[in-house]
Amino acid sequence: MAGRESAEWHFTTVREVSDVAGGVRRIVMEAPNGVRGRMPPPAGSHIDVIVDIGGRPEVRSYSLVRDGADRDALVLGVKSLERSRGGSAYMHTLRPGARLRISEPLQSFELTMGRPRYLLLAGGIGITALLGMADDLRGVGAEYRVVFAGRAREAMPFATGLLAAHPGRVELAVSEEGTRLDIRRLVAGLPAGTEVYVCGPMRMLEEIRTAWRDDGRPRGALRFETFGSSGLYPAREFRVRVPRLGLSVTVPPETSMLDALHEAGAELMFDCLRGECGLCEVKVLQADGPIDHRDVFLSERERAGNGSLCACVSRVAGGDVTIDVPWRGDAVPRAGTR
Repeated sequence: MAGRESAEWHFTTVREVSDVAGGVRRIVMEAPNGVRGRMPPPAGSHIDVIVDIGGRPEVRSYSLVRDGADRDALVLGVKSLERSRGGSAYMHTLRPGARLRISEPLQSFELTMGRPRYLLLAGGIGITALLGMADDLRGVGAEYRVVFAGRAREAMPFATGLLAAHPGRVELAVSEEGTRLDIRRLVAGLPAGTEVYVCGPMRMLEEIRTAWRDDGRPRGALRFETFGSSGLYPAREFRVRVPRLGLSVTVPPETSMLDALHEAGAELMFDCLRGECGLCEVKVLQADGPIDHRDVFLSERERAGNGSLCACVSRVAGGDVTIDVPWRGDAVPRAGTR
């Protein structure tokens, strides 16, 4: 298991489980003793959870939801994803009384106060990362707008509470109702000085990055949140070769390249496990299949060039990939291949 190198881990108990939308489960957990003094967690924060994938412990990240629960509760909204690596399926098996090992709340999607105006843009389950931000912006009297996009209203979790809490500030873009989100039009209509926070599927992130660039908007005013759980291709088995280390490793659909390499003895640096920090970036020497870049660290030009990838989230859509890893003199790979 590749775990966050700096995380503090705690045990917690699941208090409540309920369905809040099609395929989305709300999971309420007790805040561990070491966390209660820092409740409620900052808007945009998340926790890492150790899940069981085929009998192996793995780390998955989930946004903390601020939805009016008790101050000593940590709340998640978890969608069952067809293309997931098994984490969401495990989370959907949880029942009240289940014990979990979790990290303290972690912050890598911080809301910056004091901007002239804000747009919070969510796609599907991505709304979980933005609910607390909307509350904080309302609390300070900021100028803000929330756009929440989804396929169908019944598949959009927490929409009812969001609309009630922020009257006149929320726009639902519902494809089945003929109000499908037009990202280029949305970006083009933003007043100058708007800071945008986005959380949603990879296609949404790619589309708004392109529209933002083409409209000449400042890069620093567009902020992302991603957990690397969605890509442009389904997760398939592929093989990664590291000639300098003499390794040839199979990466199953439910396992990240980073985890597979660590198990084989290739010690890579890592931290966020969500494709944001870039510590696990590796050089691509050759790829037989398309590279599914699921990170937000690399620039659009770097992604298009396919010269590197973030091993914690990105994959190859079938075939083999040959890479080189940063040299670490203390790393001694295990003999053999798998």
